[in-house]
This record gives sequence, C-alpha cells and structure tokens, in this order.
Amino acid sequence: MKYRFFPALNREVSEIGLGTWQLGGTEWGDVPEDQALATLAAAADAGVTFFDTADIYGLGRSETLIGRFLRSRPDRDRFVVATKLGRQPQPGWPENFKPEFVRRHTEDSLRRLGVDVIDLTQTHCLPMEDIRRFGVFDTLRRLREEGKIRAFGASVESVDEALECLEEEGMASLQIIFNIFRQKPIDTVFDKAKAKGVALIIRLPLASGLLGGTLSRETVFPPNDHRYFNRDGQRFNVGETFAGLPFEKGLELAEKIRQWVPPGMTMAQMALRWCLDFEAVTTVIPGAKRPEQAGANASASDLPQLPPILHNRLGRFYQAEVTAHIRGKY
Repeated sequence: MKYRFFPALNREVSEIGLGTWQLGGTEWGDVPEDQALATLAAAADAGVTFFDTADIYGLGRSETLIGRFLRSRPDRDRFVVATKLGRQPQPGWPENFKPEFVRRHTEDSLRRLGVDVIDLTQTHCLPMEDIRRFGVFDTLRRLREEGKIRAFGASVESVDEALECLEEEGMASLQIIFNIFRQKPIDTVFDKAKAKGVALIIRLPLASGLLGGTLSRETVFPPNDHRYFNRDGQRFNVGETFAGLPFEKGLELAEKIRQWVPPGMTMAQMALRWCLDFEAVTTVIPGAKRPEQAGANASASDLPQLPPILHNRLGRFYQAEVTAHIRGKY
C-alpha cells in the first residue's frame, strides 16, 4: 500500500481507503457483524488506514462497527475515520441543518465511534441552498475550534457544488464521484483543489459495480440492495439509471472497457488504478462486503500506473461514447 498526504490533517493516508456504506447492512444487502468486522480487519491488514462512513449508514450501524473495530486495535492511531452528517431522519430536513442539530449529530457520531474527536466530518450531499441558509459550514468551523472535529469537508453530487465548496474557508476535503464513466472533474476540479490544498476523496470508483467486471444482465440483487431492479433493468426505487447510466447501456460500455484491461489486472483493479494515476487524488474509497474484496481492492495500490496510450484511449472513449448517456447531477 502506498500513502498520500492529506493536507488539513497533516498526515498521510492510504491511497486506497474503504467506503463503509455497505456495512450499514440496509442498502447493499445483508452484512452480518462478524463479516463486517472481518472486512475492516482485512482492509487494515492490507494497509488501508482511511475509513469513510456516515451517520445515516444503517442509522449509525456502520459508525458503531468501526468504533468496535478501532477499540480492538492496539494500532488504532494508524487510522483516519471520516464520517458524514445531514441525512438523519430525526429531525429530518431542513431542521438537520440548524446549528443545534449539526452539533447533536456530531455528538452522536463521536459516541458511536468511541472517539474524543472526529478526524473529518463531511456534509452528506446536501442542497447548497440549505447549507448557505443555515450556515452549516460556520457551525462546522465552530466545532473544529472546540476540538470536536479536526477538519471538515463536503461530499457533493456535482462539479458545480464542488467548485462552490472550494471557496469555503477551511474546506479540508471534497468527496466526489470519479471513475472511467465520470471524468469531468479532471478538467474542472482537480487543479483548483490541488492549488488550495484540498484533499480529494473519490467515491464510486467502480460505478456501483459496473466497472467491477462481475455484473451482467442476469445479475439479481436482493430487495434490500439499493441497486435492486426487476428483470427489464428498471430499478424500483431510483428510476431508470444505474450509477448515472441506463443499466443496459452501462453494461454495454463496461464490456467495451473490459477488452482493454492489461494482463495481470482484473477490471476492478484497472478501474481503481486509473483513478490513482491522477496526482490530485488523495484517496479512493471502494466499498467491500467481504474480506477478500477489501484485500483485492487494496492491491491496486501496488500495481504499476496504466500506460499513457490506455489513458488516452479511455479519455477518447468517455468523450465519444459515454457523456451523452450520463443522467442526473453531474
């Protein structure tokens, strides 16, 4: 595992982290506690030191499991935990954005994680108009001054939101969607974030599994997986797109990419390595439900950079065949 500098925390973190939405056990299928803890341990054993969670993942279950894991580790100081707030159902929107509830949700996360200070708190894909209206970043600045959090950042849906957040005083990080199907940040966000010393945390590097190399038209997700869809490819709960692409089109595009995977790499490793090849990236946070997945993802850090000819090919492919099919905020 290789490590990269996280400026606001003044320390290095693993360039492959672990996203832990799935450990909440409510929107990615069932993950028993012993399996979740084993997955965290496997990631740590592979050199992962950066865990990303949120207070809404399993209504706190993910944070609680990370807290249990940290207490079991004599080397707990190795790890950086980033959480997110703003999506709790109680009291819900827009009250969640008021200073007293930002504070309450921070205290709840501290308790579940079992720590005295949270390394990084992020706003969780919140409407920018509400962040401005309720002064959410002002509240986070006060919590940082009080020593409740070490730093704050923003998880965003679109490039425009990322650029607006970059103008906030004290912004430590941006968590953005970035993968072979979502290349827009390269020309719009990367240089500005690097110039400001803002860490970039990359989520959905495998496009919810499309770039993992295992999905097909026959894939069946359990009903408690947010990717659940019926046999015609239509997801019941979020409309007709999958990771921002129509499902059938996403599978078709992924099959084209598969032919370019270098020898000795899996498709997932190539997709992760592609993200890591950009210097502005601080850490990439693929999810894993099983220990072997966590280890396989971490191994991408040790692989050689992709050749320039492949980067050029994937850039041209994105422009010519992907951009017209992207749906939703971008």
